Amino acid sequence: MVEVGGIGPVPFAAMLLADLGADVVRVDRPGEDLSGTHAVLLRGRRSMVLDLKSGHGRDEVLGLVERSDVLLEGFRPGVAERLGLGPDVALARNPRLVYGRMTGWGQDGPYAALAGHDITYLAVSGVLDAFTGEGGRPVPPLNLLGDFGGGGSLLAFGVLAGVLHARATGEGQVVDAAIVDGVAAMTAMQQSLVAGGGWSRPRGENLFDGGAPFYRCYRTLDDRWMAVGAIEPVFYARLLTGLGLEPADLLGAQLDPAGWSRTSAVLAERFATRTQDEWTGVFAGLDACVAPVLTLEEARHDPHLVARHTYVARPGEPVQPGSVPRFSRTPGANRGEPDEPGEPGEPGEPGEGVAGASDDAVPRTD
Repeated sequence: MVEVGGIGPVPFAAMLLADLGADVVRVDRPGEDLSGTHAVLLRGRRSMVLDLKSGHGRDEVLGLVERSDVLLEGFRPGVAERLGLGPDVALARNPRLVYGRMTGWGQDGPYAALAGHDITYLAVSGVLDAFTGEGGRPVPPLNLLGDFGGGGSLLAFGVLAGVLHARATGEGQVVDAAIVDGVAAMTAMQQSLVAGGGWSRPRGENLFDGGAPFYRCYRTLDDRWMAVGAIEPVFYARLLTGLGLEPADLLGAQLDPAGWSRTSAVLAERFATRTQDEWTGVFAGLDACVAPVLTLEEARHDPHLVARHTYVARPGEPVQPGSVPRFSRTPGANRGEPDEPGEPGEPGEPGEGVAGASDDAVPRTD
């Protein structure tokens, strides 16, 4: 598989596939160092540095394409074509190739040529409006939903479907993965709620956006947080048991929004009486869908995540997530830190290209 180097979603898709055994050669931009932000994302691949504006660089990539199942790129629409590496050229060299294209807006449409980032795509797709911060200001959920959820994950999913088709028919194809499309697909449940009238209240007052008292976070005595997801009646009853409350202490039925504000206030007052560790101990055996909100560093030491090796650490490498998902016969694995750009590796010994690529040769989704 060939990964034309870029940032964010394309490296994530390539990481997922490399963890599952794909032999990935990453074509890096001359002089670019992503070790600070992408050290984990680039794991398990070999690297070669090429100037894609040069004939040599183009020919090297097309040579790799001829013997590959997949090519991944994250250029803006039209850039790969201008470089002589577009789908028509690549598929002419290898009719079985699955050509994966990752952009924010997609290959066509009024916004296709515009720049953007995760927050931009979430805004237009209707998702960002549901994440409310102080004063009603929409707050992006890091860059997880766009870059890695609706972007890289669905690119990997689409590419694998394309490979299955190619192996069955001998026909390759283009996979047009756009972050706005992927994020929109992830709103299927919310769109159902909108259609059924279950998402008509202002943001911050709905079932899954912090409005429901049984699906939100509460501050503890030590200024930490507990996450409550007690949607079903049995879990809600256990939540109240853990808090030492009776239904009579609250106003209205669990699912009646009219009483949510009062119920939230009662629960907030109760959670504020103990520390996060104390509440974690209280709910440890209740199975009430209540959990402490951990930092990224703390999560590495959670006993469940430790037992499942959810986060792994090898000597000399940063702590990082393990390979997903889990397979019974063909388990994936973290195959180690990435090569330095241009560093040859096994198999294939890719060589180093010519320096001096221009900005429009930089694979990107923005």
